[in-house]
Amino acid sequence: MSGRSAFAGDGTTPAREAAVPPDDGALRLVLVRHGRTPSNVARALDTALPGPPLDELGRAQAAEVADLLADWPVRAVFASRATRAQQTAAPIAERLGLPVTTLDGVHEIFVGELDGLADEASRALFDEIYDSWWDGDPDRPQPGGESATDLRTRFLADVERAVDGIDSGAVVLVSHGAAIRLSSAVLLTGRTEAGRGRDNPLPNTGRVVLRRDPDGWSLELWDPVPEVPDY
Repeated sequence: MSGRSAFAGDGTTPAREAAVPPDDGALRLVLVRHGRTPSNVARALDTALPGPPLDELGRAQAAEVADLLADWPVRAVFASRATRAQQTAAPIAERLGLPVTTLDGVHEIFVGELDGLADEASRALFDEIYDSWWDGDPDRPQPGGESATDLRTRFLADVERAVDGIDSGAVVLVSHGAAIRLSSAVLLTGRTEAGRGRDNPLPNTGRVVLRRDPDGWSLELWDPVPEVPDY
């Protein structure tokens, strides 16, 4: 699958279970994609900060994922600097009685000259470069923008900050589709699921749940996209 779905609005998620983890003493990292925005509906490559707010459906999605996480043993809630991530994290944190801490490095990969564009040629160029990252060229940048290596360097450093000093329970980090997919591949290095992000885009407010084991992170949950997108 191409990178086309990395930014596109994937509509509502299928009916989901809360999937509260067992009390096994492990630490879980819950990566949540932001709710839907007008740019998702327009299928625009929208990566500049602070970016657009959630639309009406996006706000409902944020409330729904907050309900799903209400009984999780969440120790902290983090979000990127983007407005859409902050607005998605707010109801999660409120439901849990926690503050939202902003991380500087977990925003979406910047697409430079393609930012704000939704035409076929721009999307095709983004897709070509996105695919090249999975095919062994992670240092290739988007035109005037970032490479997969750039994104992973800043994102993974903030993941380490987010989980520092937390040994069990869960840490929620609200971020963005391509950023989560590309960074998950590194966190899952050595696992059979390391390439999961290439062919499995995240829907808006989709969750990727990773469990920290003695030998690294392992995948426990990857929310699927709906069969019929709503955009």
